[in-house]
Amino acid sequence: MSHKINILLVEPSDIVREGLSALLDDSFAMLAPLRDANDLVQRLPVLQPDILIVNPTLLVPPAQMQLSAIQQQRPSMSVVALVYQYVDPALLQAFKTVLDIREPRNRIAQLLRDSLQSGGDSSEESYELTDRESEVLLAVAQGLASKEIADKLCISIHTVNTHRKNITRKTGIKSVAGLALYAKLHNLV
Repeated sequence: MSHKINILLVEPSDIVREGLSALLDDSFAMLAPLRDANDLVQRLPVLQPDILIVNPTLLVPPAQMQLSAIQQQRPSMSVVALVYQYVDPALLQAFKTVLDIREPRNRIAQLLRDSLQSGGDSSEESYELTDRESEVLLAVAQGLASKEIADKLCISIHTVNTHRKNITRKTGIKSVAGLALYAKLHNLV
């Protein structure tokens, strides 16, 4: 990959910032991190990240309005929530992807790449399900609830909900019965 993916991380914890940076491979470039989101909107035009990873608890209330301003300013940028404590699910719905701190090492880079591929204002967006989305779809088709899927796949419930949201967006199917039929028609069951 010739172009490095520039990541801006907004997180106050040194251990989390440095830990995430250490887990990413050479295809990612970490920009100078921010400890808070106070001047984030002003810094984005200068930094121009491909991916913004932000701790949702740092957003200024009403957080959805701040997120909307950020996304309008850089529509091609993927905005990812970094979660390691309870965050209101309604707020998490405003993010492209949720990255739970408990994600396995090998999934972190893939989640970030996936968020970038489906991010922004893409007219050539892929509607093909990722392997993990197919696993989640199969579990949904088997009648498992999000919590059960999270336990079965060893991922967070936030990640399951993000996958379910992506599956619905890609397939256009909102009902569990419809998703089960889709899985059967595509030989996933």
